[in-house]
Amino acid sequence: MPELPRDSVGLVTPQTAHFDDPLSLVCGKTLPTYDLVYETYGTLNDERSNAILICHALSGHHHAAGYHADDERKPGWWDAHIGPGKSIDTERFFVVSLNNLGGCHGSTGPSSLNPETGRPWGPDFPMVTVCDWVQSQVRLAERLGIQRFAAVIGGSLGGMQVLQWSLAFPERIANAAVIAATPKLSAQNIAFNEVARQAIRSDADFHDGHYADLETLPRRGLKLARMVGHITYLSEDAMGSKFGRDLRTDDLNYDFGVEFQVESYLRYQGDAFSTSFDANTYLLMTKALDYFDPAADHDGDLAKALAPAECPFLVVSFTTDWRFPPTRSKELVNALVRAGKSVSYANIDSPHGHDAFLMPEPRYQAVFAGFIDRIANDLGLEPRNEEAARAL
Repeated sequence: MPELPRDSVGLVTPQTAHFDDPLSLVCGKTLPTYDLVYETYGTLNDERSNAILICHALSGHHHAAGYHADDERKPGWWDAHIGPGKSIDTERFFVVSLNNLGGCHGSTGPSSLNPETGRPWGPDFPMVTVCDWVQSQVRLAERLGIQRFAAVIGGSLGGMQVLQWSLAFPERIANAAVIAATPKLSAQNIAFNEVARQAIRSDADFHDGHYADLETLPRRGLKLARMVGHITYLSEDAMGSKFGRDLRTDDLNYDFGVEFQVESYLRYQGDAFSTSFDANTYLLMTKALDYFDPAADHDGDLAKALAPAECPFLVVSFTTDWRFPPTRSKELVNALVRAGKSVSYANIDSPHGHDAFLMPEPRYQAVFAGFIDRIANDLGLEPRNEEAARAL
């Protein structure tokens, strides 16, 4: 592998925090013990004031930046924004990124062993919510000696976690960035999630979630779920410019095989996902999305629900994101304004749909970097390395 980029956090090693204190969940059940896998980038300062928490989206995990090995081809999922001189400059900030409870990348979840049975939890793993994730994240922060995050940042489902942080633990979050997210799912989004879940549950190899006991995997169902989901992450423009109606060969075959490039792409994405992600975890994560609605306990009044928040907000949306469109971000912004909160909003012109929050869009980076630079200034941190910043 060539030398790592100068603006990379380099080689990183995941860490595991084990918790013996039982965690009471919103669903009424309790996790007696659990593990959280996480990575950190940068250095925590003596005042422990420069920590930033990164919350991941549906299929995300703890590996947000850098590389796990010299021969790793792709860096972490948000590497475009985390590193020396980047928007989240690891020469100034200490960044924490974890895999949520219920995940399948090391944190305790359905594929982990149930301590009471010695077998995988499978479908018996309790339902987890955004509230539960934030509770466990607070415990991780305490383990790391962090009483207050300089910022909590997340995109998509990660943005929902950021919002929950600001409401449940307002004293522990100094700034919030909610990117390509929504204060609650629309009926259409819940419908997409249900189609994905039914694709998994109807797979003959699903076995009511006990597939691990039978040493099989519901690959077909998970593949279909990912294909449906992936369509919603891309815009029509992005799919059109990338694939159009291009054929894999010069001639039509007049059968049901793969003929169009977009078909090949979706099948490839589905095949890769079906062997790298746990089906029970996918079911849990989509349900957590469905359940999130902080206004539900306030007669649907989002402004009332936002009353506990104390920190400034950055809300970012993308013009072609039809999964969580700008109108939903504006709904959040308007509610924050009605609640008397400090909020900045940017709607970024991008052809990439929902996936734009993962990409290095120049205006997105500029808005995001300005937000982070203001936080650094408030903390009295050194300016970003200008040479590194110009290399962005």
